[in-house]
Amino acid sequence: MGLVISTVNMKGGVGKTTLTVNLATCLAKYHGKRVLVLDLDSQISATLSLMSPHEFAQTRKKRRTLSYLLDNIIQPNPHSKLDIHDIIQPYISDIEGLDLLPGDLELYDEYIVSQQLHKQATMIENPDFENVWNHFERFLVKKILDAVVEYYDFIIMDCAPGYNLLTRSGLCASNYYLLPARPEPLSIVGIQLLERRVAKLKESHQTTQSLNLNLLGVVFISSGGGLLSRYYNKVMRRVQQDFQPHQLFNTSIPMDVNVAKAVDSFKPVVTAIPGSSGAKAFVKLTEEFLGKLLLN
Repeated sequence: MGLVISTVNMKGGVGKTTLTVNLATCLAKYHGKRVLVLDLDSQISATLSLMSPHEFAQTRKKRRTLSYLLDNIIQPNPHSKLDIHDIIQPYISDIEGLDLLPGDLELYDEYIVSQQLHKQATMIENPDFENVWNHFERFLVKKILDAVVEYYDFIIMDCAPGYNLLTRSGLCASNYYLLPARPEPLSIVGIQLLERRVAKLKESHQTTQSLNLNLLGVVFISSGGGLLSRYYNKVMRRVQQDFQPHQLFNTSIPMDVNVAKAVDSFKPVVTAIPGSSGAKAFVKLTEEFLGKLLLN
Protein backbone atom coordinates (compact mmCIF):
# COMPACT_ATOMS: atom_id res chain seq x y z
CA MET A 1 0.00 0.00 0.00
CA GLY A 2 1.29 3.45 -0.91
CA LEU A 3 1.90 6.22 1.59
CA VAL A 4 -0.46 9.20 1.40
CA ILE A 5 1.11 12.59 2.12
CA SER A 6 -0.51 16.04 2.29
CA THR A 7 1.42 19.23 1.60
CA VAL A 8 -0.29 21.90 3.66
CA ASN A 9 0.00 25.28 5.38
CA MET A 10 -2.72 27.63 6.55
CA LYS A 11 -1.09 30.46 4.60
CA GLY A 12 -0.91 30.65 0.82
CA GLY A 13 2.19 31.53 -1.19
CA VAL A 14 4.59 29.47 0.92
CA GLY A 15 5.59 26.96 -1.78
CA LYS A 16 3.13 24.10 -1.27
CA THR A 17 2.66 23.45 -4.97
CA THR A 18 6.34 23.89 -5.80
CA LEU A 19 7.25 21.36 -3.12
CA THR A 20 4.52 18.90 -4.16
CA VAL A 21 5.28 18.71 -7.87
CA ASN A 22 9.07 18.74 -7.58
CA LEU A 23 9.18 16.14 -4.80
CA ALA A 24 6.81 13.90 -6.76
CA THR A 25 8.87 14.32 -9.93
CA CYS A 26 12.15 13.52 -8.16
CA LEU A 27 10.66 10.40 -6.57
CA ALA A 28 9.55 9.09 -9.98
CA LYS A 29 12.47 10.30 -12.11
CA TYR A 30 15.43 9.58 -9.85
CA HIS A 31 14.16 6.84 -7.53
CA GLY A 32 11.86 4.81 -9.77
CA LYS A 33 8.82 5.33 -7.52
CA ARG A 34 5.22 5.22 -8.67
CA VAL A 35 3.77 8.60 -7.64
CA LEU A 36 0.34 10.19 -7.98
CA VAL A 37 -0.11 13.94 -7.55
CA LEU A 38 -3.61 14.88 -6.43
CA ASP A 39 -4.63 18.55 -6.72
CA LEU A 40 -7.07 19.43 -3.91
CA ASP A 41 -6.85 23.18 -4.48
CA SER A 42 -9.39 24.96 -6.71
CA GLN A 43 -6.60 27.32 -7.79
CA ILE A 44 -5.32 24.23 -9.71
CA SER A 45 -1.68 25.34 -9.35
CA ALA A 46 -0.38 21.76 -9.15
CA THR A 47 -2.41 20.82 -12.23
CA LEU A 48 -1.07 23.75 -14.24
CA SER A 49 2.47 22.99 -13.06
CA LEU A 50 2.21 19.62 -14.82
CA MET A 51 -0.01 20.30 -17.84
CA SER A 52 -0.70 23.29 -20.06
CA PRO A 53 -3.91 25.36 -19.78
CA HIS A 54 -4.96 23.98 -23.19
CA GLU A 55 -4.53 20.39 -22.00
CA PHE A 56 -6.43 21.19 -18.82
CA ALA A 57 -9.28 22.80 -20.77
CA GLN A 58 -9.61 19.66 -22.89
CA THR A 59 -9.46 17.45 -19.81
CA ARG A 60 -12.08 19.52 -18.01
CA LYS A 61 -14.36 19.52 -21.06
CA LYS A 62 -14.38 15.71 -20.86
CA ARG A 63 -15.09 15.97 -17.10
CA ARG A 64 -11.90 14.05 -16.33
CA THR A 65 -11.08 15.94 -13.13
CA LEU A 66 -11.37 15.47 -9.38
CA SER A 67 -14.74 17.25 -9.48
CA TYR A 68 -16.34 14.27 -11.26
CA LEU A 69 -15.24 11.87 -8.52
CA LEU A 70 -16.39 14.19 -5.73
CA ASP A 71 -19.81 14.58 -7.34
CA ASN A 72 -20.26 10.81 -7.39
CA ILE A 73 -19.53 10.56 -3.68
CA ILE A 74 -21.68 13.51 -2.64
CA GLN A 75 -24.55 12.49 -4.94
CA PRO A 76 -23.95 8.86 -6.03
CA ASN A 77 -24.89 8.24 -9.65
CA PRO A 78 -25.34 4.57 -10.68
CA HIS A 79 -24.99 5.59 -14.33
CA SER A 80 -21.54 7.13 -13.96
CA LYS A 81 -19.36 6.14 -16.89
CA LEU A 82 -15.95 7.16 -15.56
CA ASP A 83 -13.91 5.93 -12.62
CA ILE A 84 -10.66 7.17 -11.13
CA HIS A 85 -8.57 5.12 -13.58
CA ASP A 86 -10.17 7.01 -16.47
CA ILE A 87 -9.43 10.37 -14.88
CA ILE A 88 -5.80 9.92 -13.82
CA GLN A 89 -3.37 11.33 -16.37
CA PRO A 90 -0.34 9.01 -16.71
CA TYR A 91 3.27 9.70 -17.71
CA ILE A 92 3.16 13.38 -16.81
CA SER A 93 6.14 15.32 -18.22
CA ASP A 94 6.96 12.08 -20.08
CA ILE A 95 8.15 10.55 -16.82
CA GLU A 96 7.27 6.92 -16.25
CA GLY A 97 5.65 6.49 -12.85
CA LEU A 98 4.50 10.10 -12.47
CA ASP A 99 0.71 10.47 -12.70
CA LEU A 100 -1.70 13.34 -12.05
CA LEU A 101 -5.27 13.44 -10.84
CA PRO A 102 -6.22 16.93 -12.11
CA GLY A 103 -8.04 19.38 -9.89
CA ASP A 104 -10.82 21.70 -10.98
CA LEU A 105 -11.86 25.31 -10.63
CA GLU A 106 -15.14 24.20 -9.05
CA LEU A 107 -14.69 21.11 -6.92
CA TYR A 108 -17.97 20.76 -5.07
CA ASP A 109 -21.13 22.65 -4.12
CA GLU A 110 -21.12 23.49 -0.40
CA TYR A 111 -24.92 23.85 -0.34
CA ILE A 112 -25.44 20.37 -1.78
CA VAL A 113 -22.94 18.89 0.69
CA SER A 114 -24.78 20.48 3.64
CA GLN A 115 -28.15 19.38 2.24
CA GLN A 116 -27.03 15.76 1.81
CA LEU A 117 -25.47 15.55 5.26
CA HIS A 118 -28.51 17.09 6.92
CA LYS A 119 -30.67 14.53 5.15
CA GLN A 120 -28.46 11.69 6.44
CA ALA A 121 -28.52 13.06 9.99
CA THR A 122 -32.32 13.25 10.10
CA MET A 123 -32.66 9.65 8.91
CA ILE A 124 -31.10 8.17 12.05
CA GLU A 125 -32.99 7.65 15.30
CA ASN A 126 -30.97 10.13 17.35
CA PRO A 127 -29.83 12.79 14.88
CA ASP A 128 -26.20 13.73 15.41
CA PHE A 129 -25.00 16.07 12.70
CA GLU A 130 -21.47 16.27 14.12
CA ASN A 131 -20.90 12.51 13.82
CA VAL A 132 -22.37 12.46 10.31
CA TRP A 133 -20.10 15.34 9.30
CA ASN A 134 -17.01 13.72 10.86
CA HIS A 135 -17.70 10.47 9.03
CA PHE A 136 -18.14 12.30 5.72
CA GLU A 137 -15.01 14.37 6.31
CA ARG A 138 -12.97 11.31 7.17
CA PHE A 139 -13.90 9.26 4.12
CA LEU A 140 -14.52 11.78 1.31
CA VAL A 141 -10.93 11.80 -0.02
CA LYS A 142 -10.16 8.32 1.33
CA LYS A 143 -12.91 6.75 -0.80
CA ILE A 144 -11.34 8.25 -3.90
CA LEU A 145 -7.87 7.01 -3.00
CA ASP A 146 -8.86 3.52 -1.86
CA ALA A 147 -9.32 2.43 -5.49
CA VAL A 148 -5.72 3.26 -6.45
CA VAL A 149 -3.55 3.47 -3.34
CA GLU A 150 -2.18 -0.04 -3.87
CA TYR A 151 -0.80 0.92 -7.29
CA TYR A 152 1.44 3.71 -5.99
CA ASP A 153 4.40 4.09 -3.69
CA PHE A 154 3.32 7.64 -2.86
CA ILE A 155 0.22 9.76 -3.28
CA ILE A 156 1.09 13.41 -2.66
CA MET A 157 -1.78 15.86 -2.27
CA ASP A 158 -1.47 19.60 -2.81
CA CYS A 159 -3.93 21.09 -0.30
CA ALA A 160 -5.58 24.50 -0.50
CA PRO A 161 -4.42 27.23 1.91
CA GLY A 162 -6.73 27.66 4.84
CA TYR A 163 -8.69 24.81 6.32
CA ASN A 164 -11.60 23.85 4.07
CA LEU A 165 -13.41 20.52 3.78
CA LEU A 166 -11.01 18.99 1.25
CA THR A 167 -7.93 20.00 3.24
CA ARG A 168 -9.37 18.41 6.38
CA SER A 169 -10.47 15.31 4.48
CA GLY A 170 -7.08 15.09 2.79
CA LEU A 171 -5.36 15.19 6.18
CA CYS A 172 -7.72 12.49 7.47
CA ALA A 173 -6.72 10.27 4.55
CA SER A 174 -2.96 10.89 4.99
CA ASN A 175 -0.23 9.03 6.79
CA TYR A 176 1.99 12.11 6.93
CA TYR A 177 1.90 15.80 6.14
CA LEU A 178 4.63 18.12 4.92
CA LEU A 179 4.68 21.70 6.12
CA PRO A 180 6.36 24.08 3.66
CA ALA A 181 7.15 27.52 5.02
CA ARG A 182 8.94 30.69 4.08
CA PRO A 183 11.08 32.16 6.87
CA GLU A 184 8.68 35.06 7.34
CA PRO A 185 6.46 35.93 10.33
CA LEU A 186 3.12 35.35 8.59
CA SER A 187 4.26 31.98 7.28
CA ILE A 188 5.25 31.03 10.82
CA VAL A 189 1.78 32.01 12.03
CA GLY A 190 0.42 29.63 9.37
CA ILE A 191 2.53 26.83 10.86
CA GLN A 192 1.28 27.49 14.37
CA LEU A 193 -2.37 27.67 13.27
CA LEU A 194 -2.09 24.44 11.31
CA GLU A 195 -0.54 22.54 14.19
CA ARG A 196 -3.44 23.60 16.44
CA ARG A 197 -5.97 22.61 13.79
CA VAL A 198 -4.36 19.21 13.25
CA ALA A 199 -4.44 18.54 17.01
CA LYS A 200 -8.12 19.48 17.09
CA LEU A 201 -8.83 17.33 14.03
CA LYS A 202 -7.28 14.30 15.71
CA GLU A 203 -9.28 14.99 18.86
CA SER A 204 -12.59 15.24 16.99
CA HIS A 205 -12.04 11.83 15.37
CA GLN A 206 -10.98 9.98 18.51
CA THR A 207 -14.53 8.78 19.17
CA THR A 208 -14.43 6.52 16.09
CA GLN A 209 -10.85 5.62 15.17
CA SER A 210 -7.70 7.59 15.84
CA LEU A 211 -6.11 9.25 12.83
CA ASN A 212 -2.77 7.80 11.74
CA LEU A 213 -1.40 11.23 10.85
CA ASN A 214 2.05 12.57 11.68
CA LEU A 215 4.17 15.55 10.70
CA LEU A 216 7.02 14.35 8.48
CA GLY A 217 8.75 17.70 8.58
CA VAL A 218 8.90 21.45 8.00
CA VAL A 219 10.55 22.48 4.72
CA PHE A 220 11.88 26.03 4.41
CA ILE A 221 11.55 27.64 1.00
CA SER A 222 13.51 30.91 0.92
CA SER A 223 12.43 34.06 -0.86
CA GLY A 224 15.37 36.46 -0.59
CA GLY A 225 19.09 36.93 -0.13
CA GLY A 226 21.70 39.43 0.93
CA LEU A 227 20.76 41.35 4.06
CA LEU A 228 17.44 39.52 4.19
CA SER A 229 19.25 36.22 4.72
CA ARG A 230 20.28 37.22 8.25
CA TYR A 231 16.67 38.09 9.08
CA TYR A 232 15.39 34.83 7.57
CA ASN A 233 17.93 32.84 9.57
CA LYS A 234 16.68 34.53 12.72
CA VAL A 235 13.07 33.57 11.91
CA MET A 236 14.14 30.01 11.10
CA ARG A 237 15.78 29.71 14.49
CA ARG A 238 12.48 30.67 16.10
CA VAL A 239 10.77 27.79 14.31
CA GLN A 240 13.54 25.38 15.23
CA GLN A 241 12.81 26.10 18.89
CA ASP A 242 9.18 24.95 18.45
CA PHE A 243 9.94 21.58 16.82
CA GLN A 244 12.06 18.53 17.50
CA PRO A 245 15.12 18.17 15.22
CA HIS A 246 13.56 15.18 13.41
CA GLN A 247 10.55 17.36 12.51
CA LEU A 248 12.68 19.75 10.46
CA PHE A 249 14.27 19.11 7.08
CA ASN A 250 17.95 20.04 6.94
CA THR A 251 17.62 20.78 3.23
CA SER A 252 16.00 24.10 2.38
CA ILE A 253 15.04 25.35 -1.07
CA PRO A 254 17.01 28.49 -2.04
CA MET A 255 15.65 31.49 -3.87
CA ASP A 256 15.97 30.62 -7.57
CA VAL A 257 14.22 32.48 -10.39
CA ASN A 258 14.39 29.25 -12.42
CA VAL A 259 11.70 27.74 -10.20
CA ALA A 260 9.30 30.47 -11.37
CA LYS A 261 10.50 30.16 -14.97
CA ALA A 262 9.72 26.44 -14.94
CA VAL A 263 6.09 27.18 -14.12
CA ASP A 264 5.85 29.11 -17.39
CA SER A 265 6.70 25.89 -19.24
CA PHE A 266 4.14 23.93 -17.16
CA LYS A 267 6.88 21.63 -15.86
CA PRO A 268 8.63 21.16 -12.52
CA VAL A 269 12.03 22.85 -12.29
CA VAL A 270 13.74 19.48 -11.83
CA THR A 271 12.81 18.57 -15.41
CA ALA A 272 12.66 22.02 -17.02
CA ILE A 273 16.01 23.32 -15.68
CA PRO A 274 17.70 20.37 -13.92
CA GLY A 275 21.04 22.17 -13.49
CA SER A 276 19.57 25.06 -11.49
CA SER A 277 20.22 25.51 -7.78
CA GLY A 278 16.51 25.05 -7.05
CA ALA A 279 16.40 21.74 -8.94
CA LYS A 280 19.52 20.45 -7.18
CA ALA A 281 18.02 21.38 -3.81
CA PHE A 282 14.85 19.40 -4.56
CA VAL A 283 16.93 16.37 -5.55
CA LYS A 284 18.74 16.58 -2.21
CA LEU A 285 15.47 17.17 -0.34
CA THR A 286 13.96 14.04 -1.90
CA GLU A 287 16.85 11.94 -0.62
CA GLU A 288 16.32 13.36 2.86
CA PHE A 289 12.57 12.72 2.52
CA LEU A 290 13.18 9.03 1.80
CA GLY A 291 15.65 8.84 4.68
CA LYS A 292 13.12 10.29 7.11
CA LEU A 293 10.55 7.67 6.07
CA LEU A 294 13.00 4.88 6.83
CA LEU A 295 13.34 6.24 10.38
CA ASN A 296 9.56 6.46 10.98
